[in-house]
Amino acid sequence: MNNQQYTISDLTDLKDLVFDLVKNLPLKSDGATVIALSGDLGAGKTTLVQFLAKSLGVTEVVTSPTFTIMKGYELPPDQSFKRLIHMDAYRIDDLAELAPLRFNELLAMPKTLFCIEWAEKISQALPEAVIKIQINHIKGEEREVVVSWA
Repeated sequence: MNNQQYTISDLTDLKDLVFDLVKNLPLKSDGATVIALSGDLGAGKTTLVQFLAKSLGVTEVVTSPTFTIMKGYELPPDQSFKRLIHMDAYRIDDLAELAPLRFNELLAMPKTLFCIEWAEKISQALPEAVIKIQINHIKGEEREVVVSWA
């Protein structure tokens, strides 16, 4: 497992981290590329996905799907990925709740970037090969971000 650790002090640092991340995202031919986000409440998981979406050409306002659970965005044709799926698993209490969301179908879709906030709540349903991003408060506006992948 490869790990990279960052200390960010403001939104500009987070934005720079995301733009670097986007350049290195693997495009899988056998299913979605999954980013599993976890960390403190208010640490910046949604903000990270907003920067990610913007860097991929999403022009819609990206908000946390806490109450809708999941939202999808079609990406411009000049992108390697065709779609971005943004899920918030915070309110998922049982893995059976994933079936009506077509979770397994979405995981099987190539050229899909699937970002899941609070991914630890559904870790048993995730594929083995995921990019894990842990964001935690340090002090004040400082955050520690750890990116891990196999």
